[in-house]
Amino acid sequence: MPFSSLQDRPKREMEHWVIAGGCALTFLSATANAGFLIELGTSVSHLTGDVSKVAVEFAQGTHRVVELAMNLLVATLSFLLGATMAGYAIHHPSLEISRPYGRAVMVIGVCMLIAHAVLSAFPLAAIGVASFACGFQNALATHYRGMILRTTHITGLLTDLGTNLGMTMRGHDIARWKILIPLFLVLSFFLGSALGAVLVIRLHAPFLLVVASLYVAGGLSWSIYKHWFSPKMR
Repeated sequence: MPFSSLQDRPKREMEHWVIAGGCALTFLSATANAGFLIELGTSVSHLTGDVSKVAVEFAQGTHRVVELAMNLLVATLSFLLGATMAGYAIHHPSLEISRPYGRAVMVIGVCMLIAHAVLSAFPLAAIGVASFACGFQNALATHYRGMILRTTHITGLLTDLGTNLGMTMRGHDIARWKILIPLFLVLSFFLGSALGAVLVIRLHAPFLLVVASLYVAGGLSWSIYKHWFSPKMR
């Protein structure tokens, strides 16, 4: 007998799926970002630090300012394009399990595979493709039951976590998942960053190939699950 649709299951189980999927995506984007930081000195999953870095280099008049500015420009435009494509393909900001997230995650994996293929010969192109993938991922589902979801950076997550903790201390009745989701996503980003560093520094492994494989495997697994075990979700 096939499993019932996730949409008909208790909200608590739905929260478990959101936490698991969000943590997996956050973990992988952090792994890719750490690898790019080590290899090229550029972030692909978030851009705030790179903006400050370029501004500092410009003020100091260093010779790297042009290179860093070009990296930032490519990453910014690519991230924006990825988010735009996610908005077009998914066309809804709220998380809905019935949407084609499995195929979307496989697309992210293919992008990371392309970035791996061009990283050595065309690093700027690799930055662009990986930033596109991260922008696409970050915009897949931006809201869940009123909470803003982000899976490529943690500043907003820390804000939500701190706000909800403070309100809890104040005596407000804050749902447990509003604390657990940002907490687990932040921890996932840290662990993913650690993995990226280990892959590059200690193992000298192709970090993007590892990340791409996990994205594709995860997206394919979710698509198969939806198709064979939860037909109502299609």
